[in-house]
Amino acid sequence: MRKLYFLLPGTDGKFACGGLFAELKTFKLAKQICDADVVTYRQREKDKLFLDDVLLSENLQEVIFVISWGFDVAKLAPRLKSYNVVYHAHSAGYGFKLPGSIPIITVSRNTLGYWGQLSPHSLIYYLPNQISDEFNNRNLERDIDVLVLARKSSEYLLKDLIPALQPHCKLELVNYFIEDIAALFNRTKIYIYDSAEYWAQQRVSEGFGLQPMEAFACGCQVFSSVNGGLSDYLDPGLNCGKIAAYSKEYDMQRILKVLENWSALTLPESFFQEYRGENIIQRFQVILDELNDFFDHKQNHPSNIKSLTTMRLAKLSTKRIFHKIKNKLR
Repeated sequence: MRKLYFLLPGTDGKFACGGLFAELKTFKLAKQICDADVVTYRQREKDKLFLDDVLLSENLQEVIFVISWGFDVAKLAPRLKSYNVVYHAHSAGYGFKLPGSIPIITVSRNTLGYWGQLSPHSLIYYLPNQISDEFNNRNLERDIDVLVLARKSSEYLLKDLIPALQPHCKLELVNYFIEDIAALFNRTKIYIYDSAEYWAQQRVSEGFGLQPMEAFACGCQVFSSVNGGLSDYLDPGLNCGKIAAYSKEYDMQRILKVLENWSALTLPESFFQEYRGENIIQRFQVILDELNDFFDHKQNHPSNIKSLTTMRLAKLSTKRIFHKIKNKLR
């Protein structure tokens, strides 16, 4: 089993975000299967490897570089083309393409479908993000009626819906880093998440959408957008409400109705099983076994499947048109 090097720009507050925390969770799970290390490449950090130094080492065919930071992948992939590289894909839509020599592990089925279309000759796998065990319903008194985390929230949510809701309920708007978000969710009745506008501005997709799932696990009722990876598990009308639907008044009507008749969301544990550590480790073991076999094969066998380049697609389209004309003339 090859060693894994998880490449990250850095791990301090400057790079803190959901994607970083999710990647570090995956790193910790990987360490239960094989040898693994975090390697930074934008800034040097105490007690962590730095990519420039690692690339001076020998026997790098015995390691697998895991790249994940979407905005950096287009530069990292060519730099590492001589080595074993895996792309751990969170968000989709960055605009780059990858050769068939780079397998792709996606965190959502939404992203799985994106890369299945864009990179049909790559090995592609599905490995969901982890919902840690601390995300559970602790059956505590809930003193927050409605919770909104300001980061990624839409302008509509912040400037229209929240001011309209505030006179009718105890609403908490959080615009700072939360150390223990599981505890906050356990104080909350309704959690609202609306990230579609944020990701549209970034021009990439919501990779997974951890927070609505974490809120589910803590018993919150959820109103959310269903963009990108959120569509993997959100089921409006059945396990959540769709936010920003038609009008502010209609959103308010539905939210206050749920609040008036509130009870903790009780999804079966089987719903969360796919995202718990035990299942992810089992899936990861299978994926890593396949990746090691693939990189063994790649050492002695070149790729021989034609890529779907723009030129090849044009040729295939021309052939299809000529074939249709030929059939009509018959």
